[in-house]
Amino acid sequence: MHLTDLNQECLLHLFSFLDKDSRRNLSLTCIRLREAFLDPRLWSLLHFFSPCELKRNNYILGPSLRHVSICWHSSRVKVCNIEDWMKTTFQRDLCSKHEKLVSHFLERVCHMCPNLLSLTLSGCGHITDHDVISVLRSCRRLQKLCLENCSRLTDTVLHAVVTHGNSLVEVRLDFCRNFTQMGLQGIRQKRPGVRLSAERSAGMIPDSQPEEKLHIRRALQKVLVFS
Repeated sequence: MHLTDLNQECLLHLFSFLDKDSRRNLSLTCIRLREAFLDPRLWSLLHFFSPCELKRNNYILGPSLRHVSICWHSSRVKVCNIEDWMKTTFQRDLCSKHEKLVSHFLERVCHMCPNLLSLTLSGCGHITDHDVISVLRSCRRLQKLCLENCSRLTDTVLHAVVTHGNSLVEVRLDFCRNFTQMGLQGIRQKRPGVRLSAERSAGMIPDSQPEEKLHIRRALQKVLVFS
């Protein structure tokens, strides 16, 4: 018996043991295996280790997708987390190569994956409130939301968790510096059934505007002059 003689269920089971690249490479060998690769049932779980992996044509988005995680643990994340107005030209150029990748991916998830159950985003320093809120609005069955070291997110996301996260049972918000205690308390009060954890969030130094830094500098200069 040849591999291609197996029925679809057996092929999907075999494909499930392969990583994304191996699945794609195998699918290029014949039409029968390509059909198995394109079957949405194969793609219930997607895990990415960097935003650049999102550009590869080695996965399929569809209604069978249940779990997505994008976890980027790299020294380059520190550059992404620098406030835009403080970045050097080199740092801006570095970020420009990947800053929209996660946002564009989440937009596709909103349109193609209505049955998503869990979303984990770690080290995604360029995603915005709009990106996460769109997922909450589109994926109404979402049960678990984990956000770690996503520096641009604000309390607007926390308000959306209360408003749109009707199916959420677990929310983890770790090392997100622009969340406040007031925002976290709002979830605890209005959604007491949600398991909420927020390691270091609301305890970090939030972003500031350039003029705020200028005022602080001038105040320090005055102290030095009159002391």
